[in-house]
Amino acid sequence: MNRKRFVGDWAMLGTVFGLILFGLLMIYSASNYTARLHMGNAFYYVERQIFTVLLGTAAMFLMMKLDYHRLLKMALPLYGLSLLLLAAVFVVGTASHGQKRWIYIGSIGFQPSEFAKFVLIIFLASICGAAGSMMKGILLVFLWMMPAAGMVMVTNLSTGIIIMGIAFIIIFTASRQWLPFFVLMGLGGGFMGIFLKLASYRVGRIEAWLNVETHPKGYQTRQSLYAIGSGGLFGRGYGKSIQKLAYIPEAHNDMIFSVICEEWGLLGAGIIAALFMFLIWRCLITANSAPDIPGALLTMGVTAHLGLQMLINIAVVTNSIPNTGIPLPFISYGGT
Repeated sequence: MNRKRFVGDWAMLGTVFGLILFGLLMIYSASNYTARLHMGNAFYYVERQIFTVLLGTAAMFLMMKLDYHRLLKMALPLYGLSLLLLAAVFVVGTASHGQKRWIYIGSIGFQPSEFAKFVLIIFLASICGAAGSMMKGILLVFLWMMPAAGMVMVTNLSTGIIIMGIAFIIIFTASRQWLPFFVLMGLGGGFMGIFLKLASYRVGRIEAWLNVETHPKGYQTRQSLYAIGSGGLFGRGYGKSIQKLAYIPEAHNDMIFSVICEEWGLLGAGIIAALFMFLIWRCLITANSAPDIPGALLTMGVTAHLGLQMLINIAVVTNSIPNTGIPLPFISYGGT
């Protein structure tokens, strides 16, 4: 009996699952104290994460069987659905950390902005080939994606920035021209400046970034930097972080990289960063070997998503940019 051979990228698959397994170890280390204290179960967050890993793995194998051209044909209806969900947030959304970002159906909640990120990758990959590489077509593509990006930015600027970044990279890859890219960068910078002014707390985050040692809103970043500094070159050892003991808010989520630095040191953090860079390199190889332009653009969008989210998370943890809530892919706690 002939068996169908797996023809995927084993190195990419191994790297992804290596990061996921390491993430489970770090989620337990970063959360067991607070989980035992508040939930009565030290494995509370790890158990929930394992469940989502199993769901994600099943979804991955289903997607492997799907011809991506079928996804591209569904791009416009999916984009319309994402716009409806984003609009619904303003009407029936549930607030989290002071902003409406979640929609709950019974006990199940999700963020439409996360759905919009993936849909925009599919949508842009689909229409960029049809738009061509001329300036008019590229600007038209940009205008198409602005409604979704604008609605996301109102309540979640960090996700909006990632969406804009993904769009820039896909459009730049498709256009093969420098001028449209710089025009889009200018337009995107202008929009982000407007959205910064719309909410005073965003300006406060910039002030906290510039005065992290004294600003009241710089507490989380200060604790993160203490963790990084105390880790030194080789770290304190697995499970021996001090700052995770109720000092760093969201230690198992957005700030988990600081716990990695404290327990594994600069060397361990460098290895994790290197694994992400290796994963991005394998994604670029996949994009280069795609059978057509839409397939290459689809892969570039996923690569941009992973790369930008990784870079922004590490930059926030190290206080290289103002604090914003972006999880570390495959490692941070979270179902999305």
